[in-house]
Amino acid sequence: HRNLQKLSLFGDISILQQNGSVSNTYLGKVDPDGKKIKQIQQLFEEILGNSRQLKWLSCGFMLQIVTPTSLSSLSNPIANTMEHLSLLDNHIPGNTTLITAVELERFVNLRSLALDFCDFTAEMARVLADSNHVPLHRLSLLVHSVSIMHKSLDSMPEDENWKALTRNSTNLRVYIMAFDVKSDDMLRILKPSIPLERIHFDSYITCVSGAVVDLISRQYDKFLTHFILMNDVIDMSGFPDLSDNRNEDPLVLLAWRCTRLSLLAVHGYTVWAHNLIAIARLRGSDLKVLEVTEESIDFDQGELADQDVDPVHNLIEQVSLGLGRPWHAVMDIELLSVFTEPTRHFYREMQSFSEGI
Repeated sequence: HRNLQKLSLFGDISILQQNGSVSNTYLGKVDPDGKKIKQIQQLFEEILGNSRQLKWLSCGFMLQIVTPTSLSSLSNPIANTMEHLSLLDNHIPGNTTLITAVELERFVNLRSLALDFCDFTAEMARVLADSNHVPLHRLSLLVHSVSIMHKSLDSMPEDENWKALTRNSTNLRVYIMAFDVKSDDMLRILKPSIPLERIHFDSYITCVSGAVVDLISRQYDKFLTHFILMNDVIDMSGFPDLSDNRNEDPLVLLAWRCTRLSLLAVHGYTVWAHNLIAIARLRGSDLKVLEVTEESIDFDQGELADQDVDPVHNLIEQVSLGLGRPWHAVMDIELLSVFTEPTRHFYREMQSFSEGI
């Protein structure tokens, strides 16, 4: 494996999950004394230590396989020429991080990076902004409520760190996936100078607020291409309505302001039919993907009262006209292109996002 150039490992943790967080009981049964994990950790470090041509190292949710000392197994020449690094594991006890800013200093040739948001510190942003570092092109960050709870947001980059980073890396684009993150935390995280191209909200418990969507459409109108809103909240009182008590629907404003928007997917939030038509007209054929589940679409009383017009047929017709192609709502949540287990989706998207330089 001296010739190994790309090593990508993904652990499917969905089988261990209960409502989005990993349960330890399975791990305890499979490996009660932790010997198997230790062995695999050592094998992983041996692979890294023996590598002579590794350019791409991607390790996602391989429970406890990557440790804070794993990367030290890489020789300096390999660390210096590595182009992609992703280390993701929201199952690390306490506030341990898999990579430190000091460790990152060796990776001067990194073009793309993917980390847990709480691990991406202001200090790391400073390292990457240094002129001896090649410009970073892709940064993927996973913001998980469990991670925020165990670590904290206190060390995250401030706006001036993002400004400095984008001065050195003018083509940098950022992809964020936020899982069950509270709106006030999101408002703290979303600094104005992040070159945010893609954002994906997923939730079992915590829904996104209209204020967050509004902030995104105002701050990232020059960059945003992908906006995904998923909600699996088991709540019988109906889906949250982002346009509640607002003159303008935040999703319509997003479509109006973000002129580069090419993908919009919504499930589990109320999307009013007239707003969906407005979105299709605003972005037209540039909106390559518009996915809204049928159960998320609602009609106001006026639309339902008109005896001469079938509201569903009218919606399909008007949205299709707006987009310039045949369109229909997604009838089954399983058919959504973004409907997979969230960590798997993030890992897959992160890979293609990182490769697309």
